[in-house]
Amino acid sequence: MKKLIVLVFAITLVFALSACGQKETAQPPATNNGGTTGGTTGGTTSGTGGAAAGGAQNIKLTATNWQFDQPEYRVKQGQDVTVTLENKEGLHGAQIKDFNVNLNGQTLSKTFKADKAGTYDIICSVPCGQGHLNMKSKLIVE
Repeated sequence: MKKLIVLVFAITLVFALSACGQKETAQPPATNNGGTTGGTTGGTTSGTGGAAAGGAQNIKLTATNWQFDQPEYRVKQGQDVTVTLENKEGLHGAQIKDFNVNLNGQTLSKTFKADKAGTYDIICSVPCGQGHLNMKSKLIVE
């Protein structure tokens, strides 16, 4: 019985630690934001080409092993914001607690009202391996 418990624990640990190393094949290839950009422009928000009729802002979070593609994303206060998560490398989630956003393997997009100005943490909500605790970004509502 003790060996079975140790075996189950070891398998669980290996699975949890290797989550970021797995390729997710269900995602279509990216059509924009051709890689990591260093600033707060170049795909952080989109007011055209994906904006809803009511003027919603779109944010696409592209996740690779232990990082999001942008250090920060900026949106306008008072508008609807649609956040979409794309896993390019590994299995990740994205959580913005203050706006009740939690994107994971089942929910990859959510719309919310950016009604509070400020800076909010975006964290990976799926344990993804050795760099999980450092997988963070910021949402800035102006």
